[in-house]
Amino acid sequence: MKAVAWHGKRDVRVDEVPEPKIEEPTDALVRVTTAGICGSDLHVYEVLGRPYMEEGDVLGHETIGIVEAVGHDVTNVSPGDRVVLPFNISCGRCFMCAHELYSQCETTQVREHGKGAALFGYTRLYGSVPGGQAELIRVPQAQFGPIRVPHGPSDERFVYLSDVLPTAWQAVAYAEPPRDGSLAIFGLGPIGQMCGRVARHLGVARVFGIDLVRERLQLARRYGIETLDLRECDDIATALRDLTDGRGPDAVIDAVGMEAHGASVAKLTHQIVGALPSRMALLVAERAGIDRLGALYACLDSVRRGGTVSISGVYTGMIDPLPLMDIFDKQLQLRMGQANVKRWVDDLMPLLTGEDDPLGVQDLATHRLPLAEAPRGYELFQEKKEGAIKVLLEPGQVAADGDAGRAPFAR
Repeated sequence: MKAVAWHGKRDVRVDEVPEPKIEEPTDALVRVTTAGICGSDLHVYEVLGRPYMEEGDVLGHETIGIVEAVGHDVTNVSPGDRVVLPFNISCGRCFMCAHELYSQCETTQVREHGKGAALFGYTRLYGSVPGGQAELIRVPQAQFGPIRVPHGPSDERFVYLSDVLPTAWQAVAYAEPPRDGSLAIFGLGPIGQMCGRVARHLGVARVFGIDLVRERLQLARRYGIETLDLRECDDIATALRDLTDGRGPDAVIDAVGMEAHGASVAKLTHQIVGALPSRMALLVAERAGIDRLGALYACLDSVRRGGTVSISGVYTGMIDPLPLMDIFDKQLQLRMGQANVKRWVDDLMPLLTGEDDPLGVQDLATHRLPLAEAPRGYELFQEKKEGAIKVLLEPGQVAADGDAGRAPFAR
């Protein structure tokens, strides 16, 4: 079968790989119909690949498809069912799962590296589980994980249940903005876009979105988000205070993570790690890793005293410096972590199965490409070319002759 495999920094290829098989009684096999390229995939594409990936590792953790086969302990889904796969793999019955901390599942925890639940398609730190940017995927812990969705509506209606929607919902829930208050969102990629839509849906009075990409700002404004363009703003914290009675927003979401612009020292560290041999790169990353923290610092500076900063952007640095004096003095609350996907499904499903589309899930993807054009999809998303905000890969789609992979659309 064909699958998107990592081969090095900015080098992903569509390889021919062996088809997966049922290995455990709790496994299922799912024929993939759509797989998203996530901002976290770009971390592997750009920064984390060298120390934590093996050549040929299959990528992807945003997956929807049709069940083809199940192990004999799987009774909640059957062949023919349409399912979304949460990006984290959880058993549903351990101590952590009982507390709805599915991203910390004790059954799939990667204890060798001191990490939480295993993830699809995301480095040896999280289990090196082959991902969903493929024609077929083996699903461990399928007695609990897969989310059944109805046949009929387009994949875009449901595929974001795998990651984008639960991550955004959790980010807003952790931020706890008051309904009559304000929320600022740093970063208007797919997660930031959905954070804004979720907050507006839940009735937050004022939602601010901060970015420097024109297409992202335009899209956010369509959903009632007040946008601030970093290219036109010398001091974003002052600008936000000016819009909120001099205090700053009640809550702030960091939907950027380590990909923030600036931070030359951190950028240099990333470049050094990317250039080193794998063993040396691993040592540097684990002992001296440092992130670009511009977005996080701006969040801490912008939020009002007594407010909350919710972090959904991924950070991997081991020696990241934090301004603890300011955090303590401002009496801030910080909340963060991988989304506990199945914790939020009951909140989200009614918004996806009705006739309307309150979160605009069918207005997020800017590009749909055949699986064969995955390398181009990664480049578009990484470089933000052609207005790319969200790229979906479709294993069943075939590029037209003479126009290979050119299937972007915009609304």
